[in-house]
Amino acid sequence: MSNIQLVVHHDDLGASHGANLAFVELADLGVVTCGSVMVPCPWFPEMAAICRDRPDLDVGVHLTLNAEFAGFRWRPLTGVATNGLTDTDGFMWRRVQDARHADVAAVEAELRRQVETALAAGIDVTHLDSHMGTVTMPEYVEIYLRLGEEFRLPVVFARDVGDSAGSGPAYDAIVERLVARGNPDFQRFIMSPFGNLAPDATTYAGIFRRAVPGLNWGAFHFAQPGDIEMYSDDAPMRVAEYELFRSGRAQELLDAAGVEIIGMRGFRDAMRA
Repeated sequence: MSNIQLVVHHDDLGASHGANLAFVELADLGVVTCGSVMVPCPWFPEMAAICRDRPDLDVGVHLTLNAEFAGFRWRPLTGVATNGLTDTDGFMWRRVQDARHADVAAVEAELRRQVETALAAGIDVTHLDSHMGTVTMPEYVEIYLRLGEEFRLPVVFARDVGDSAGSGPAYDAIVERLVARGNPDFQRFIMSPFGNLAPDATTYAGIFRRAVPGLNWGAFHFAQPGDIEMYSDDAPMRVAEYELFRSGRAQELLDAAGVEIIGMRGFRDAMRA
C-alpha cells in the first residue's frame, strides 16, 4: 500500500449528460473511484437511474447553492422565495460570494432536501461534498457538519481548506472534530486545472505531485463531448481531462507518482460500523 492515497472524484454529476456518461465509463475503467451528483440540476434523474441500475457505483451528493453558468441555470428544490437563495430571476446565484448571504435556515432546508431527494431516488449516498466550496464557507459550515452527522456520512473537508476560506485556526478545530468522529482525514485538496483549456500529461503529472503522504482529495470534472460545449466555457478542459484518464495515461502518471487511488464507500461503511 502506498503512503499517498488519492480519492479520484468526479464532481458535477447531474449537470450534464456528458458528465454522467464519462463517470460510468471511467469508473468501469477503474481510473475514477467515486463522484457526486448535483441534485437541483437537469440531468439528476438520469444519474439517479444509473445509480439504481448500478449500485456498485460510489456516489455522494455535491451540495449545491450556486449556478455559475450564464445560460444554464437551476433553482432551489425548496422553491423560489425571498430568503436569499436566488437572484432576481429566481435562479441560484452565479457567484459564491452572493450565495453566502442567504438565510441560514433556508440554506439548511435546501441542503437537507438535496440529500433526502438523492436518497429517495435510490442513490446509496456515500458522502457529502460542496459545489465550488460554498457549503464550507464560515456561514454554512456548521450545517455541512450537522448533515454529515445526521445522515451518518463522511464529509469532504481537507486540512488546507482553511487557507482558501480565510479561516485557518477555526477550520483546524473543525478538522479535529471530524477526525474524532471517524471522518476521513484529508490532508490536501487538489483539482482540475481550471483556466487551462488544453491540459496535457505534464499538467496532470504536476497536479498528482501535489498529493502529500496520507489521504488526499482530487476534485476532477470529466465530461464526454456533446452537451457540455453548449454552456461551459471550460468545456475543452473537461473533455481533455476525460480523454487523458480514459487513455490510461493518467493511471501511468499516478503510478509514477506513487499514488494509490481510493473511493469513499469504505470510509462511510467504516464510520457506520
